[in-house]
Amino acid sequence: MKALRLRTIVLCVLAAAVLCAAAAGAYLYKKGMLHMPIPEEDALPILMYHHLVEDGEECNDMTVTVGRMEKDLKWLQDNGYHTVLPRELAAGDPLPEKPVLLTFDDGYRSNYELLFPLLEKYQMKAVISIITYMQDVSASNFISWDMCREMTESGLVEIGSHSHYLHNLGDLGGNFVPDGINGIQRDPEETDEEFQVRVLDDIQKSYDLITQEVGEVTFFAYPFGVTEPDAEDLINELFPVTVVTKNGTADLRKGLHQMPRMTVTMNKELDTILTGN
Repeated sequence: MKALRLRTIVLCVLAAAVLCAAAAGAYLYKKGMLHMPIPEEDALPILMYHHLVEDGEECNDMTVTVGRMEKDLKWLQDNGYHTVLPRELAAGDPLPEKPVLLTFDDGYRSNYELLFPLLEKYQMKAVISIITYMQDVSASNFISWDMCREMTESGLVEIGSHSHYLHNLGDLGGNFVPDGINGIQRDPEETDEEFQVRVLDDIQKSYDLITQEVGEVTFFAYPFGVTEPDAEDLINELFPVTVVTKNGTADLRKGLHQMPRMTVTMNKELDTILTGN
């Protein structure tokens, strides 16, 4: 009888310990402090590119050569990956086996001249997030509205928003400012009215311009990956799918907003980027 009672106590203690561990794990996971493996059916790798240059030209962390781009597309195809678009995610369409989302920020003209022919060649899809001010002023190094329409009509490209003028344009030259106010970030000294005009109206304008010139827009790439709580309601209302620059694989169980991405550079092969090795 004593042995039975002791065994019962031990089992109860073990059960309590398991429950406590599970609860702690769930709490830490929710807070982003514990990283558990993402089930294959819920994992979405999102690759982040920007500008393409011809082979032999100098590259930085924001550029890849056209040869490297073709190598990446061919590697994805050869290894069973299937590209998807934000609108397919937003519609809740069933995902193909090994889905991957290709994203291109800023809307450089090289996305039309160098990337688009490769997408047509391999029949692969990508989303290009544009800074709509560049289309408004017909900036020569960025894609035009006509280019946006042509690529969209192919069914291989979706046009997303990267804001209208909030990519630190003007005197800042589009560059990130350490310890400064970047992208949609709110200036602590701004009034609600000033924030509305500078940030919220800008985001709305980018959405309206793309809708008017190209059609439905479902995607927003945060400039510099910087989020802002005071802008979240509007962004989530306008864009079903949003991404930041935090590194990692998107977990679709957490929704389609502020999904992480993996930066692609010349100094690391794509298989290494995707596997994290």
